[in-house]
Amino acid sequence: MENNKLFNAGKGAVFTHSGRHEMDASLMDGSNLMAGAVAGVAAVKNPVLLARLIMEKTDHVFLSGAGAEELASKYSLPFESPDYFFDEFRHQQWLAAKDSGASFLDHTQDKKFGTVGAVALDQKGNIAAATSTGGMTNKMYNRIGDTPIIGAGTYASNATCGVSCTGHGEYFIRSVVAYDISCLMEYKGLSLKEACKVVVMEKLVKIGGEGGLIAVDSLGNLELAFNSEGMYRASVKSGEVPFIGIYK
Repeated sequence: MENNKLFNAGKGAVFTHSGRHEMDASLMDGSNLMAGAVAGVAAVKNPVLLARLIMEKTDHVFLSGAGAEELASKYSLPFESPDYFFDEFRHQQWLAAKDSGASFLDHTQDKKFGTVGAVALDQKGNIAAATSTGGMTNKMYNRIGDTPIIGAGTYASNATCGVSCTGHGEYFIRSVVAYDISCLMEYKGLSLKEACKVVVMEKLVKIGGEGGLIAVDSLGNLELAFNSEGMYRASVKSGEVPFIGIYK
């Protein structure tokens, strides 16, 4: 998905206020609770691969900016020039946002998310979750959303579930959305469906948070929950017909 310009991640990442790209990504391995995350990289072709590299090759979880790109270079991850990340549609979105004075600080703007993510359960019962984004169009001050924050935009545990979020990141950070889903399952005994309903349709709505998530539990149950008008989503289970949806 990071290689498809239709999504706000990697090649399709939106423009910041300064006219560049600042990409964030994270992933988590539910079998051992290991995780990797990166924020504010501008030239790494696939930020989610850098997040995995951080998880597997360092003692750290979260790196940012130039230091993260230095690590990517050390391990020969692909880099691209600004031309690779340029898309006319995204450019026009940015120009319109600049002309209107809209930024992530404006709560009344017509928000465009487009974060991409994936959750998976394998035949051995291992769960994983990953999320990648270009952030919000016209974002300022090196703003970072929930995507690279473990527990907010991404979380996975074999004991409960895997979660990947999309939406207005500030609210997802405040609500620690991904981990809250897992906590409700672990400590209150809620099902994945019940936990997603409480967090997405009740707790987030109460504070004005818009967006959604995809999730899978240890039994293979799937949830694609959102409180916005729509959310690009798809799922596939072994032996079943794939599902694809946009609106409710």
